[in-house]
Amino acid sequence: MARYVIALTGGVAAGKSAVTRCFEALGIRVYDADTAAREVIEPGTQGLASIVEAFGKEVLGSDGRLDRPAMRRRIFADHDARHTLEAIVHPRVRQWLRDRADADPGPYCLLAIPLLVENLAHYRWVDRVLVVDVPEAEQIRRLIARDGVDETLARRMLASQASRSERLAIADDVIDNSGALDAVAAQVATLDARYRALAASAQAGR
Repeated sequence: MARYVIALTGGVAAGKSAVTRCFEALGIRVYDADTAAREVIEPGTQGLASIVEAFGKEVLGSDGRLDRPAMRRRIFADHDARHTLEAIVHPRVRQWLRDRADADPGPYCLLAIPLLVENLAHYRWVDRVLVVDVPEAEQIRRLIARDGVDETLARRMLASQASRSERLAIADDVIDNSGALDAVAAQVATLDARYRALAASAQAGR
């Protein structure tokens, strides 16, 4: 396993991608749960085969891939269908992330996990939790600007996730991403030095 594993999370429109790019610029690998969720149900995978077995071939598009818009409509209309899909995809995503962390050659790596609060029990093996934080008013402003939604929908999107206070409650470290990008880069540089030191210490103790 990588000498040290950091789980990174944050609410919608908190700017997680900007933070992970800063870490990557310092040579740190970031493994993304959203990437994993796509890869574990690619054509030819057992994940996609299990989805077809559970829901039928009508969930496939003409290219043999999962018809994501159709699947999304189905699971939002049917809680049982959503739970069935999550039971297929989530364990595979967790294993994908664990495999990448195990094989990572760096001093430490990051796992970008948007729904970490909701799934924390499955990630007790990580060493630290880093939360990218912005005020909720800023999240709403960014959502309106980025996605073209109205304030009502933006608030509904926030309400569908863990709350800001719930995220902060599990944080070992917090990045304030409400300001300029150079301020974020400075915070990342400080954390990078801390994580490298912690990784070295952990390695020495093993």
